[in-house]
Amino acid sequence: VGHDAVLSCPNKPDIAMVTWKISPSIGGPCTLGYRADQNKTDRTNCSDSMNWKSRPDQDHALQIQQVGMADEGNYSCEVVNEEGNFHRTYHLTVLVPPRLTLYCDDRGNPVCEAAAGKPAAEISWVPESNSTPKADDHDNGTVTVLSRFTAHSANGKDTTCIVSHATLKETKSIAC
Repeated sequence: VGHDAVLSCPNKPDIAMVTWKISPSIGGPCTLGYRADQNKTDRTNCSDSMNWKSRPDQDHALQIQQVGMADEGNYSCEVVNEEGNFHRTYHLTVLVPPRLTLYCDDRGNPVCEAAAGKPAAEISWVPESNSTPKADDHDNGTVTVLSRFTAHSANGKDTTCIVSHATLKETKSIAC
């Protein structure tokens, strides 16, 4: 989320037409088209963040600026020339890094939270804890995971929360 994405299309000589068909998981479909005989582009229901990477007669790639959750979905490109029709299909999955916090609760137990990540983060502890993480799903597709350290004793040592996620691997330590 927040980065630009570029999806390439088969690069063929002497193209007649290029069409991008986009079916996002949120909202309606959109299309971007280019006809070489008229040197004309057309767009239907596409947001301003989606456009040709450069000139469609030279590069058929699609660029999505500042990818958001609504951009997740299926993208297919079709290139037509004298040799035939050439397709490429993508499924764009948007990853959202969680916000991490580690704090001591009112009983002096370490609590680790990975907020609003997509997919859900995994939390583990050093030393090991028999805690069961609690996950809360949000309407926007993100998940907050909260884990409370529940070992009998940390022997006065720091406890370390390890958060694993597709976008990061981070550890934080605290002594409560």
